[in-house]
Amino acid sequence: MSNTDNAPVPGLVEKYEQYLSEFVYGGIDGSVTTFAVVAGAYGASLESSVVIILGFANLLGDGFSMSVGAYLSSKATRDNYHKQRDSQLHAIHNSPAVEKEELRRIFRDKGIEGSLLDELVSRISSDPAHWVDIKMKESLGMIPEGKSPLMTGLVTMVSFLIVGLIPLMVYVWDFFDPVRLHLFTVASVLTGLAFLLIGWAKAWVNDTSRLRGMLESIVLGGGAAMVAYWVGYFIDHLIS
Repeated sequence: MSNTDNAPVPGLVEKYEQYLSEFVYGGIDGSVTTFAVVAGAYGASLESSVVIILGFANLLGDGFSMSVGAYLSSKATRDNYHKQRDSQLHAIHNSPAVEKEELRRIFRDKGIEGSLLDELVSRISSDPAHWVDIKMKESLGMIPEGKSPLMTGLVTMVSFLIVGLIPLMVYVWDFFDPVRLHLFTVASVLTGLAFLLIGWAKAWVNDTSRLRGMLESIVLGGGAAMVAYWVGYFIDHLIS
């Protein structure tokens, strides 16, 4: 068997790599919101069983809600692109002279003149599909959305569930097999590690400082948890 038989399918890695940002941001939201629920429940001195109930209700409810939002947003972007493309294609077919002059202006603004400009306009205008793609990019600043809306929503939800489960893991473990550990402390350490990892991944996706990305995740996630903790604490003492 040749080495090429074991080689990855061309473009397969790139196909799924484009959804990395959805995975990262789904994970950020999952870890922050679920840990905030756990912190609020701990602040209110709720039983572990209640923490599990509230945590999983948030995990599944918010995870589904976020995935639907990601799906609808991606679908709206794609639908708007196709709507604008159809409009531009209609203009090309019905007003070719006007559209050619606009095409000429686009390339003249880029510094192309004379016979080269004439040839370029002639070649592009001979292919309406290519012509409209040029118009979409240069006139409207729009490029086709390569991501599947369904996959965008699915990746967001899977990431939300996987990373968002981390703050609840020790509580679930303790429910089935009691452990001699301070559950909230363990949950805080595990979630802190998740914040660091997801902050690094966010910085990697955005090509920014890794250290800054990790610190931002720790500060923002920790801040949300502190707010939730004190809200739970004050409400518990208010109604007690």
